[in-house]
Amino acid sequence: MDEYPLIENHGLIGDLQTAALVTTDGSVDWFCAPRFDSPSVFGALLDKDKGGHCTIRPAHGTYATKQLYLPDTAILVTRFMTEAGAGEVIDFMPVTGTSATSKHRLVRMVHCVRGRMTFDIEVEPRFDYGRKDHRLHLSEHGAVFAQDGGPALTVHPVREPEDERLVDLLVDRYDTLHLTLTLEAGQERGLVLEWGTEGRPRVMRVAEYRELFHETVMFWRSWLRQSRYTGRWRETVERSAITLKLMTFAPTGAVVAAPTTALPEQLGGERNWDYRFTWIRDASFSVYALLGLGFTEEAAAFIQWLVARVKERAGRDGVTGPLNIMYAVDGSSDLQELALDHWEGYAGSAPVRIGNGAATQLQMDIYGEALDSVHFAHRHGLQVGHHGWNALLTNLDWLVDHWDQAGEGLWETRGGRKDFTYGRVMSWVAFDRALRLAESNGRPAGVERWRQARDDIYEQVMTKGWNEGRQAFVQHYGSDVLDSSLLRMATVGFITPEDPLWTSTLDAMEEDLVSDSLVYRYNPEASPDGLRGSEGTFSLCTFMYVDALARAGRTDKARLVFEKMMGYANHLGLYSEEIDPTGRQLGNFPQAFTHLALIDAAITLDAALNAA
Repeated sequence: MDEYPLIENHGLIGDLQTAALVTTDGSVDWFCAPRFDSPSVFGALLDKDKGGHCTIRPAHGTYATKQLYLPDTAILVTRFMTEAGAGEVIDFMPVTGTSATSKHRLVRMVHCVRGRMTFDIEVEPRFDYGRKDHRLHLSEHGAVFAQDGGPALTVHPVREPEDERLVDLLVDRYDTLHLTLTLEAGQERGLVLEWGTEGRPRVMRVAEYRELFHETVMFWRSWLRQSRYTGRWRETVERSAITLKLMTFAPTGAVVAAPTTALPEQLGGERNWDYRFTWIRDASFSVYALLGLGFTEEAAAFIQWLVARVKERAGRDGVTGPLNIMYAVDGSSDLQELALDHWEGYAGSAPVRIGNGAATQLQMDIYGEALDSVHFAHRHGLQVGHHGWNALLTNLDWLVDHWDQAGEGLWETRGGRKDFTYGRVMSWVAFDRALRLAESNGRPAGVERWRQARDDIYEQVMTKGWNEGRQAFVQHYGSDVLDSSLLRMATVGFITPEDPLWTSTLDAMEEDLVSDSLVYRYNPEASPDGLRGSEGTFSLCTFMYVDALARAGRTDKARLVFEKMMGYANHLGLYSEEIDPTGRQLGNFPQAFTHLALIDAAITLDAALNAA
């Protein structure tokens, strides 16, 4: 573990088509190009020796580090403090725009703030998850890491013509580029890593860097000014909004679940999944968060992406349904799962998986989440056109005939299909929202069949999803296992927040699933999920718990849980998927679902406190 940085000891930068992680000691140890789900260029996060990295840190002596974002931006500043001086590494990716491109830039600038400092710079790419060799070509104007039959990584130095003496250069036998950079107070120099360019390296003047920096600052601050949130946790909420924007693939509006793969839910365990894709569920939730903050353009882009997925499979039948649970950011659905056996995994947590075998699972809840997001968007003026509505009809026709069947469930268990209560609840949501849309728009619809299905589901959940002995709604029919996914029952309107059936469910969850404010998904020992090992508490579930408590009028408890949860964020306000018993973060990082739930919880809790 000492050879790997803590998962939370990273910051995220990106250009709205891909992203990179930067450690608190100045190493880019994760970067894929040209998309989030492309093969890695730097992957030391998953194999310290074979993954590749780009590191900038002080050359001599001990140092302390601090990391922060430039306020209201996605520009990351890593500060190094020594007795001899203080310096900063400023990392960002210039935004690429809304057209998919193979060219991406990662800017790494070094600024000496005080004294005199020497920095070691090491550039060691390992293309295609470390499976492809490369050749390093040097010139007086920079360097190119070339691979056969693939894009190159070009290193453009940022310097002034008269100061070449500032840099000493060395290439080792592994075709790794080593630079030594010595700066006096006030000087700034660095490099720009460019992926996918066909041109030669060139020297960039400092003024050109400053122009890129200014443009990037202006982009993020202009974007953030759209936010309407003025509540108690503004800084936290807006950082989550920026993080979600960083995980959005601008050409399609699709939000990835996380920019990483295979970060473990348990150190040394096998629960290591690829999250660099777009889940219907997660992205649907993004509509609530984005519209709740005022980001209409992003919500509209996702609705368009969702409707396109519905249209392309409209009319396709079968037990797996017309929608997949997840897609690549471009809407394709071939997500074959493979293991990278040549990589050891984060802190030895193998296997390292790419692709995701859960893509073919049957999860009945996704139709409710999709229709709920369409309905919510409609209430905010984002309407689905004629062809989109007709495509939704085919989904609902399928759901009428298939809602009463077992599935793998929200948590993508691999232990066999079950009648998950949450799946039934969200099927109820699908029909309920479809009926509302049909009525408000005067659209043709099979309202009688939908109404009957909605009512049948309601009666079934109340009969089979309720466990009298536990005095709670349970994970799946015939069990007594609790599941935090059901925290959304009141949120979606299936049950009122004050209903005794619901308040007793909250009490039971607090007893079984809540550990000092942190919330587990479920107990895998009581409900085997087909996988070995255990996991930490789910940060998403903790924020869902806050939302449920606030809606039930338990505002004091909700606020305490929320404030405690703030303490588990990393130094930049970012959250991975889980938190282990020691308070460390686990799982892919940062996780969109968690930040979406944070925004929703903050909005709900703020309103409840104002009304109290």
